[in-house]
Amino acid sequence: MKLTVIGCGYLGATHAAAMAELGHQVLGMDTDTDKVEALNKGQAPFVERGLDDLLAKHTASGALRFTSSYAEAAEFADIHFLGVGTPQQEGSGAYDLTHLHTAVRRLAPGLRDGALIVGKSTVPVGTVAKLRRTLDGHAPAGVNVGLAWSPEFLRESFAVEDTLRPDRIVLGVEDGDTGSEAVFRAVYADVLTNGSPLVVTGTATAELIKGAANAFLATKISFINAMAELCELTGADIRQLALALGHDQRIGAKGMRPGLGFGGGCLPKDLAGFTHRAEELGADQAAALLHQVGVINRRRREHTVELARQALGGTLAGKRIAVWGAAFKADTDDIRDSPALAVADALHRAGAEVTVHDPAAMENARRSHPQLEYADDPASAVTGAELLLHLTDWPQYSDADPADLATRVAVPRVIDGRGTLDPARWRAAGWTCRALGRR
Repeated sequence: MKLTVIGCGYLGATHAAAMAELGHQVLGMDTDTDKVEALNKGQAPFVERGLDDLLAKHTASGALRFTSSYAEAAEFADIHFLGVGTPQQEGSGAYDLTHLHTAVRRLAPGLRDGALIVGKSTVPVGTVAKLRRTLDGHAPAGVNVGLAWSPEFLRESFAVEDTLRPDRIVLGVEDGDTGSEAVFRAVYADVLTNGSPLVVTGTATAELIKGAANAFLATKISFINAMAELCELTGADIRQLALALGHDQRIGAKGMRPGLGFGGGCLPKDLAGFTHRAEELGADQAAALLHQVGVINRRRREHTVELARQALGGTLAGKRIAVWGAAFKADTDDIRDSPALAVADALHRAGAEVTVHDPAAMENARRSHPQLEYADDPASAVTGAELLLHLTDWPQYSDADPADLATRVAVPRVIDGRGTLDPARWRAAGWTCRALGRR
């Protein structure tokens, strides 16, 4: 089938490459001409496992290409996926839907009768109804265009896998729409044949599902981190507690990893947006619960800074601290709302001399936090340090040799903010170790 993807950022570029992998002819469209040029060369403008391989494969074959023209996109196909960004509004938890409405307004005049727009962007409930008015007001007279919503559930660093082999696919259709589901099933035929379930709902339900899913994941992470604080106060071990909880089938082990908390461009924004919409709708108790989830998550960063202060005798001023990690999670260069950089910045503002290393996010970190020092490798980062903070769980950090590193630091002292270092191994090499949620 021929289809387009409007907006080729993290979501859109991944979706376009995955649709080409499923055998479709795909045209990606983005107004950023530099991004379009890079994508046409088979290069993603961000780090995502497996994506460059797909881009290179399908741009070379001709199954996938990119343009900056709305007119060309409208002419190319009758199925259009919206992957436009919906950032958080300045000074508010609400979503900024400006780019989304602009994309619909600019695409609509060139649409043919019977075209279908499928939104994938994360939006507050009620957005589809507003977009329908925008679409009807700008499409040519007499042209009927379908509008459906299919939110994405991508995990960064697993986005390609999550698109090609999703846990589930959600499709929200408007009342009276009898044709969109059949078209959608044709697009995803191979995925559905391989066992991924399709949940067909109304548009309001589809809009709520994405926000509810991320709010629940955030709640689960904040819950286990709240338990981690209790473990620290009582001498209990959070890893053993989480393991026992995970065996309860009603709870499950996934997402029960205690540590520094969540970050990135999706979960914090979606939690804030979901909370804001709940407040607008008057669901005060739901909003209060979600608000506390965010408070607990931010507290993890403050707690880590306080542990560093305690480890260094009560003061951070003038202390040399190494930070392993800048990305919000491993296998990405995404530093949006990165807990690691938030902690590093707080240490710097308290007077510490902070040196950061990250395998992929160094350039992004340098641009956003030029006040910090940076090292080209983990060993250089710790040289002369009085404290090491492990804040992003890259595998190479867990594989590092603590005995060799002990010869480079001023004081062999580490705080593991992700719980993936082997404390016995590090202590055997002479290090004083502290992990969140453990003695």
